[in-house]
Amino acid sequence: MASVFSIRHCLLIVLLLTISCEQPAIDKQDVEQPVINFDLTEIKKRGYINALVDNNSISYFYYKGGAMGYEYELLTRLADYLKVELRIKVITSIDDATEMLNNGYGDVIAFPFTVTSERKKIFQFTQTHFNTHQVLVQRKPDNWKDNPYLAEKKMIRNPAELIGKKVYVKYGSSFKDRLENLSQELGGEIVIVEDSATSETEALIRKVSEGEIDYTVTDQMIARVNAAYYPNIDIGTMVSLRQRIAWALRKNSPELLAAINTWLTEIKRDGTFNVIYNRYFNNPRTSAIRRKSDFSSLGGNKISVYDDLIKTKAEELGWDWRLLASMIYQESTFSPNAESWAGAKGLMQLMPATGKYYGADNLLNPTQNIQAGVNFLKFLNRQWSKTIEDENERLKFMLASYNVGLSHVIDARNLTKKYGGNPLKWDGEVESYLLKKSDPKFYRDPVVKSGYCRCEEPVNYVREVLQRYEEYKMHIN
Repeated sequence: MASVFSIRHCLLIVLLLTISCEQPAIDKQDVEQPVINFDLTEIKKRGYINALVDNNSISYFYYKGGAMGYEYELLTRLADYLKVELRIKVITSIDDATEMLNNGYGDVIAFPFTVTSERKKIFQFTQTHFNTHQVLVQRKPDNWKDNPYLAEKKMIRNPAELIGKKVYVKYGSSFKDRLENLSQELGGEIVIVEDSATSETEALIRKVSEGEIDYTVTDQMIARVNAAYYPNIDIGTMVSLRQRIAWALRKNSPELLAAINTWLTEIKRDGTFNVIYNRYFNNPRTSAIRRKSDFSSLGGNKISVYDDLIKTKAEELGWDWRLLASMIYQESTFSPNAESWAGAKGLMQLMPATGKYYGADNLLNPTQNIQAGVNFLKFLNRQWSKTIEDENERLKFMLASYNVGLSHVIDARNLTKKYGGNPLKWDGEVESYLLKKSDPKFYRDPVVKSGYCRCEEPVNYVREVLQRYEEYKMHIN
């Protein structure tokens, strides 16, 4: 018996040595070389870094109104380290990501990306995040809990047993090439079926669990998370050697590469990296709970428990409800009992006097709080509509006024007009003079009535609320 096992084990090792690492195939003719020169110096001058990410249960998703994910948490810390804003762009294929990267629409491909010799001709890679391998995803028999031994006997453990079987793979991935190579090595055909162009690996895993298909292949880390969510799938059969996982950059971005590698070294040394890694890869049950939640963009379509109330009140403003939801998340992360150091309370963080003026006797009551906040926003809309006709621009003035006060924004508008700027435009105009209100030259100017203001917060507030709103629109109907 032992000798048979050893023979099979050796066969498996030989087979694995012939298998290439997973990732969608790249059309090198279209995307092999960068078409722009844009490195860290230019990124810092621009003020933000564009990160290309995948929307899955590990890398990037929304849960209870807030962004989460292994890649997302690392990227937020990287942006802070580089002292730039983070902008997320969700991609659907490696081909798209590669083209966007080399054409300057992205600066880093930030998701578990396999380092291969072929890819190193196209990208430069950061230092290794971690190592992993690929696994076959198959369904356990219906009675697997009653007789685990019999269930194990029915599992494919030798890749040769895939001959004649259908294995579904993500469209455009290198799984097809890999399985074709494996078929040649085995001397028998594995029936390879590419799924639709819009399908993701996790959708194929779900189909295996539900009995729609029998087999697919995925990364071990994705498989582990999904195995907690779908306990009837088996992920114990390896179909690749261990491989290095890293982020990819344009080949002509040496400054950015050096900065990211320095940052990675630091967060690995101080333990930050391990905390984030363990949160997403070593706690599959927690990931499964998030994924099952109605408040997860992975499977649900809700932002908070107050969605119905927010929808009703947003109609009074003529707003998309997801915009109001983004604002409330920014104010309180949907905590009805939240209270700031200054005494602002509730979901929309209103000061007691303001809340009472706009109709709230109890700011800890969600309905009263949101209604008072909406009434305040109606007032701000009336005020700014007198001078700003463009609704998109007016919205930015309203959000800034809600955060820092109407008078400070009026001051910034007056300064903009005095110094020859456009007082009807927020980005790069009024926002820039709002930031100058911490400088005596400007806050002591005769056109300024409300004096000093350290106004980075309202400028960030406007940007973050609107950016989250755009992300909500991508994930929540």
